[in-house]
Amino acid sequence: MEQLIEKIKNEGSVLSSSVLKVDTFLNHQIDPQLMLAIGKEFAKRFDGCGITRILTIESSGIAPAVMAGMHLNVPVVFARKRKSLTLVNDLLTASVYSFTKQETSEISVSNKYLSENDKVLIIDDFLANGQAAIGLAEIVCQAKASVSGIGIVIEKGFQEGGSILRERGYRVESLAIINSLENGIIQFDQSPVGKAEITR
Repeated sequence: MEQLIEKIKNEGSVLSSSVLKVDTFLNHQIDPQLMLAIGKEFAKRFDGCGITRILTIESSGIAPAVMAGMHLNVPVVFARKRKSLTLVNDLLTASVYSFTKQETSEISVSNKYLSENDKVLIIDDFLANGQAAIGLAEIVCQAKASVSGIGIVIEKGFQEGGSILRERGYRVESLAIINSLENGIIQFDQSPVGKAEITR
């Protein structure tokens, strides 16, 4: 997705060979127009899949998921990472390890928002080791629903998450795939104009 790639080139910041900071438009401050375009792209890629619900995880997955839900005209459910006084009974849960935060969280969704008839599109902001998507897929499985696909805004192609999910048979659609962050250079794969790179 060229618009997203240009945004990463212009505003992304490489913190290390494994960490890309995109808090100016995705996971702290949000660019609404970019999110709208991202939602439209996800809707286009999963058109005809019979999606009935979108599932994401708080908090950075919510904006792209809501925009996709708007274009697909389906509800969006987000898994909570923190305990809530109002979310205590009949929970679907899974443990998720965060690569960025280096910690494990128990995520939860009320079972009233997922049913065995649902065809679920999982959406998240980043794909690194795949643990968030695996945890969300586990919740879908517990609900006896089906995963129709996984939409990722930015995939770190140099980490194992994408391979793990695809080897498990999931359809994964990533809008931008980064092959390397070595030496402060963002190297993209599958750019509309071929491979691109930029130093940040």
